[in-house]
Amino acid sequence: MSIPNEALQKLVQEIETQAITAQREINVVKTAVASKQRDIRMLELTSTEVKQLSNDTKVYEGVGKMFMSTPKDNVQTRLLSETAELKSDISSLNKKLHYLETTYKNSREHMDQIFKSSGR
Repeated sequence: MSIPNEALQKLVQEIETQAITAQREINVVKTAVASKQRDIRMLELTSTEVKQLSNDTKVYEGVGKMFMSTPKDNVQTRLLSETAELKSDISSLNKKLHYLETTYKNSREHMDQIFKSSGR
């Protein structure tokens, strides 16, 4: 059974569109992961610096255009929770990345199969 050329061409276009979309999304996800990893590194560095401060040192956090005195423990807790949230985000982004890479790979394999079968 042979597929008409028009249907085959339409199928190839759809698969190619899917592959291109997956490739674009892969780049977006990789950029987002890199950004979140950079943010985690900054939070960890800040946390390390805050831990090294003595207990009587005043700590200030930026609130809009001003700074408010905040207890050191509150700052440390906030930094840890933000780090945990970013790690969770990275985990979900890695799952999405795996899905997109699989989609891209499968699209390319399907296109190769179509080209090989139409060449016969």
